[in-house]
Amino acid sequence: MDKVRLGVLSHAHGHVGAYCGVLRDFPDAEVVASWDDNPERGRAAAANYGHAFRDSATAVVEDPDIDAVMIGIETNRHADMVELAAAAGKHVLLQKPMATTLADCDRIIKAVNDSGVKFSMAFQMRQDPSNQAIKRLLDEGVVGNVSVVRRRHCIGVLLNPQFVNSPSRWHFDPEANIGMFFDDASHPADWFYWLLGQPISVMAEIDRIVTPIDTDDTGIAVYRFVKGEMGFLFNASTTVAGVNTTEIYGDEGSIIQDYDDGPSTAAPRPANACALRYIRQGDKAWTEIPMDIPDTHGARIGNVPRPFVDYVLGRTDETITAEEGRVSVEMVLAAYRSAQEGRRISLPLED
Repeated sequence: MDKVRLGVLSHAHGHVGAYCGVLRDFPDAEVVASWDDNPERGRAAAANYGHAFRDSATAVVEDPDIDAVMIGIETNRHADMVELAAAAGKHVLLQKPMATTLADCDRIIKAVNDSGVKFSMAFQMRQDPSNQAIKRLLDEGVVGNVSVVRRRHCIGVLLNPQFVNSPSRWHFDPEANIGMFFDDASHPADWFYWLLGQPISVMAEIDRIVTPIDTDDTGIAVYRFVKGEMGFLFNASTTVAGVNTTEIYGDEGSIIQDYDDGPSTAAPRPANACALRYIRQGDKAWTEIPMDIPDTHGARIGNVPRPFVDYVLGRTDETITAEEGRVSVEMVLAAYRSAQEGRRISLPLED
């Protein structure tokens, strides 16, 4: 295979549109067709991105000219679509969060493993050059033993009437998506897991504070990891602007990352702004790591398709597995349980 031909199972999640947009410029990939149970939305997206619209999900997955699918349907329907695609032998790029329940996560894992299809979660934070540099610094032991990691991953969608009054309102349906913290905190949860491994406990506060729109709009979760590290996850959907994104403190140094989430693109920044820097004990100055800072959060989202295409074509084994996707769901569900019960919750979760 020298070209991946893709189908889309629902444009409900807006990130899929960003993927379709960048895929138009790939010489080794093509979006062939899509289906959406909102025909108006689906036909508009198909026309915009230049591919065919099909009247059923089955028509997409049974098309012999399609090798893989991108699944962007409502979160509580992910397992159904993965099972459908995997049974048809189609590789899968699945939008986050993986599912709304651990039982559905297990269905997805079984479908992928039984069928042998290639699978990846769509976590753009792992594809961000600044985050990749942070991982390299930690792997190299630049800050020594880590004590605290604070990550802000926020958006402002609940302040955006265009989003709130659109078909994207399914994000606010507790059955379809639990809540905006669940939907968006899955990104930094996976980021923490990628950097520090699986946590052993969490304490959290999650609530609806400044908007009546959703079941929640703001959350803070403090995870503890195997070596004792504390991971402070801050996620809100009503954040206007921000600069400081990540702080990592160890016994030999510190890492600071700026301008790396949605509000960061809304915040004015100087022309010489630095995305990432670190300092070690005894240094007289910060070491800056030069890299471009995206002008939009969509540019980061657009980093997802390239590694998936390379994975399907066999150029790399790099992927984000279904088992890894389950970890971030469990982390966020545990945070909800902590907030609801007002106590520390141990991981892995017990029924």
